[in-house]
Amino acid sequence: MDIERLTYMANQIARNLAPQGEAQATELTLQHLKDFWDPRMKAAILASDRSGLLPIARAAVDRLG
Repeated sequence: MDIERLTYMANQIARNLAPQGEAQATELTLQHLKDFWDPRMKAAILASDRSGLLPIARAAVDRLG
């Protein structure tokens, strides 16, 4: 899996949900990752350096693991 692409996708989800407020956006981003990302995508982002993730995306990925 291309980690740069996965990071971009996670950040895009988080940006789209950010108007919901940080807590709600984090929960919705997490739910999206659980519902729509396949196991390889989840494993790759969990094993990666998360420094490129926006705060909402990073919080969601942290809770995914």
